[in-house]
Amino acid sequence: MSEEQHHAERPEALFKLRREFRNAGYVLIALGALAILFPLFFSIAAKVLLGWLFLLTGAALLYHAFQAKHWESALWSGAIAVMHLALGVYLAFFALTGLIGLTILLGGALLIQGMLETYIARQHRGRAGARWLVANGVITLLLGVLLIVGLPGTALWAIGVMLGVNFLTTGLALVILANHVSDQ
Repeated sequence: MSEEQHHAERPEALFKLRREFRNAGYVLIALGALAILFPLFFSIAAKVLLGWLFLLTGAALLYHAFQAKHWESALWSGAIAVMHLALGVYLAFFALTGLIGLTILLGGALLIQGMLETYIARQHRGRAGARWLVANGVITLLLGVLLIVGLPGTALWAIGVMLGVNFLTTGLALVILANHVSDQ
């Protein structure tokens, strides 16, 4: 199949699935709005879900460590499993305690991302769009600072609001895409 044929088929597939795109978009918009309105609930829900994922991976890793007990690194594999299990218990069963740690992690990630984006913008100084790179880097850096400086208060809302904004914008993008495809 040539690239032209591939691109010609893509709008047809989107056209056939436009209702599904639109419905998924509406669900995400609703979830995003709820997450923004009830950020603490969504922050806790995200943290608990992450905890259960660590519990599952810890169980799988522990099973692997016992199965590979004759392997010279089985003990270290078991230690990793226990760490996953402990983190899973901490995140899944202690509602508010893990939010501060996750907010610090999110704030730190935003600080690093903001610094790297600002550095990238410096490399592209004078080129078209470089100002947007600088603005994005500075805003991301400021978000990281605000999250960390605002602790412990930001831990109660930040993760839920950020999830909400992400769900909302993704949902809007899907609805706009579905509407655009149906107009063609």
